[in-house]
Amino acid sequence: MTEAEIIFSVNESPEGGYEARSLGYSIYTQAETMEELKEVLRDAVRCHFDEGATPKLIRIHLVKDEVIPV
Repeated sequence: MTEAEIIFSVNESPEGGYEARSLGYSIYTQAETMEELKEVLRDAVRCHFDEGATPKLIRIHLVKDEVIPV
């Protein structure tokens, strides 16, 4: 049975670019741009699951940590 979607928590990397970690699966990847990240996420998901068990959607939850002065 196929899950409908897989969710990734995405953070901006301190070194630049983005880091993505799946929720519920041991999938981690990184990329320099958001467009590149989307492509490597597709590849990582295809590699992780057997054919026919791949989720149909990838949901990206972008986490932004911002500090502002008072």
